[in-house]
Amino acid sequence: MSYFMDKIKIALCIEYNGKNFYGWQKQKKFRNTVQENVESVLSIIAKHTVKIFGSGRTDSGVHSIGQIAHFYTNSKRNISDWVKGSNFYLPKDISIKWAMQVPFYFHAKNSALFRHYKYVIYNKKYRTSIFKNLSLHVNNILDIDLMNFSGKFLIGENNFFSFKSKGCQSLSNYRNVIYFNVYRLGSLVIIDIIANSFLYNMVRNIVGCLIDIGKYKKDKFYIKNLLKIKIKKMSFKASSSGLYLFHVYYPPIFNFPKFDNNFNVFF
Repeated sequence: MSYFMDKIKIALCIEYNGKNFYGWQKQKKFRNTVQENVESVLSIIAKHTVKIFGSGRTDSGVHSIGQIAHFYTNSKRNISDWVKGSNFYLPKDISIKWAMQVPFYFHAKNSALFRHYKYVIYNKKYRTSIFKNLSLHVNNILDIDLMNFSGKFLIGENNFFSFKSKGCQSLSNYRNVIYFNVYRLGSLVIIDIIANSFLYNMVRNIVGCLIDIGKYKKDKFYIKNLLKIKIKKMSFKASSSGLYLFHVYYPPIFNFPKFDNNFNVFF
């Protein structure tokens, strides 16, 4: 009991450009991860070792606009100091958007209801320099109506065995997709998907299939058939550069700040 009497739990919203990081999770093999950078800075501010727990892992090169994490501390500081101090010490491609004290029963991963990902495709004949490392270049003009038709088969609770990559540690292949959409925004094609959670590389594998469908390399029932026969997908895995953990949804009881999208130019 005394362990908790001296501590508080704080939640953070973390934004990062994943290009220079070996993913979210701290690893023995690779030192430069988002988790390791944030833990190191928070430990400086708290003046004790801090371990953070994220809402989910993102792979090397994947970006985030709304990663949520929590940590315990017995350091007596104003909440705003965690944001200001972290942003002072963190590398410029990681920033803390907000911090707030949360009840002990909150958990960044286990309390989450849904995860929201967006995938950005630069869909022009010639490559871009402005959106380099922030999107995937596809020079064939994609049929987004066909991609939308095919993607709707993802909605609902399904066995996504065909869309996970080797090394997935999940005990179940079932996930519940509650929203899917593909839309065009100028030169960009945005793939928008929300689910309770995702298998390892699930979004990137789905995007690879959708691109093949949009290029007429696969028929419009390709995804439906993959869900039915449960074999490893035959399309490519889309690069991490276009993938964004956009937002994580929690029960209203936690009263988190209203989601702030800094990238309306994309989304």
